[in-house]
Amino acid sequence: MNLFQRLLVAPAALGLIAPVAATAAELNLNDVSSYSSRAKRSAKRVQSYSQFSDVYPSDWTYQTLSSMLERHGCAPINGASMTRFEAAALLNKCLDNVAQVNKEERRLINEFSSELAVIKGSLEGVEAGIGFEENQFSTTTKLSGESIFVMGAVGSADSTKEAATFVYHHVLELETSFSGDDLMLTAIEAGNFGASDPFGGEGDVALESNYSSGSALNVAKLFYQFPWKEDFTITVGPIVRQDDILGVWPSDYPSDTVLDVLTYAGASAAYGLAEGAGAGITYAKDKFSATALFVSEEANSASEGSTDGSGNGGGGGLLTEQGSDDVTLQVAWVDDQYTLAAAYTKADNGNLLEAVDADDYTATGLSAVYRPEVDSRLVPSSISAGYGWKSVDNSNNSTVMDETTYTFGFLWDDVGTEGNTLGIGYGTAEGHRDQNGYDDPMAMEIFYSMAVSDNITVTPAFFSVEKNGAKDYTGGLVKTTFSF
Repeated sequence: MNLFQRLLVAPAALGLIAPVAATAAELNLNDVSSYSSRAKRSAKRVQSYSQFSDVYPSDWTYQTLSSMLERHGCAPINGASMTRFEAAALLNKCLDNVAQVNKEERRLINEFSSELAVIKGSLEGVEAGIGFEENQFSTTTKLSGESIFVMGAVGSADSTKEAATFVYHHVLELETSFSGDDLMLTAIEAGNFGASDPFGGEGDVALESNYSSGSALNVAKLFYQFPWKEDFTITVGPIVRQDDILGVWPSDYPSDTVLDVLTYAGASAAYGLAEGAGAGITYAKDKFSATALFVSEEANSASEGSTDGSGNGGGGGLLTEQGSDDVTLQVAWVDDQYTLAAAYTKADNGNLLEAVDADDYTATGLSAVYRPEVDSRLVPSSISAGYGWKSVDNSNNSTVMDETTYTFGFLWDDVGTEGNTLGIGYGTAEGHRDQNGYDDPMAMEIFYSMAVSDNITVTPAFFSVEKNGAKDYTGGLVKTTFSF
């Protein structure tokens, strides 16, 4: 067994250590792994107001609140869904009748601690047991965080970067409400992924969790969302990403996964996750959602750029001809069992002179999610699929051409024990071109996310990536995620 083979086997062995160690410590996984993996996944990729502001009957919070109200003789829930503040108001009223709470009810109180603080006017008396002195910290701000440790290796016949690496990505998020209905989100991130190493953002097997900052803390997101009229939500910010504004992320296949290329709902151009200054508006009523947004990637620069024949404008500004701007329109239909979405994106990359530019394009995407209501462990809990078309405005039929992409994602919840998830993803590793001699670029992964506790998951994974030009990669890793 050569060095790479030993490194490939190591992640799987390490992935088994965590549950074995937990057993040795007499840890009852059935008790501590009761969190909803689907809720955790949906919070990762999209942080939009319209998604986490509502409590649905399928959510653990809704179910636990309903059971608590019934147990303590409080007024029952009236309606199919509610906002987080409506849920917190019911919880706050019921607490007057409660002498002692159980484990799940205490967790529910912790979940709504920020909303309870707004209702009560302070954190005193909240069952979360966290108190702040006056003027020490805002009682309407919730701090959460996540640390991701990744250890793994990649093997390839034409690569010299096969050494095992141990890297991290750390995220702190501050969620602030000024009125109880709005949200300001500030995300501070740091990571030490090597940008050009296989796992980095510019690598051939980039991971979704990659972040390259040289361990420096960066403000990665800063935006404000607020409701307008009855069914509209407006988002605006100097550092905001496309998916922060979208009303719906049309895939259940989680961002807490392995390969980054499999996390774009099958349409990596339509859902390109452009980042910069931007704004958007979402209309959501019943099961229908529609969003219009724009993101200007160089809005922090006042340079007018160049129009001397060098190709792109090379400038910046907000919605200028010289700057790189992305405009996206999305319509979606969502219920408990199905999600259907269509998206259209126009990206110009400041291409004033209409030169050959792969980032000057129009793109469309069709994505869907199906959640079978079948009582069988063999049937996936969720099936996600998507297909995307990218049309380059000025192609040269050689290096810059039109492309298509697709992705399939399958999830099985509560495999082995409650809270554990098995996932399989398959799709294009890069845009496929309709060109003679062009190899189909494919990516595949399989992972098993193990809930060691409510706040710790260990995910061993194996993957394979085949890109055009006989660039084949295989590898394995163990990802440990700490949520707090």
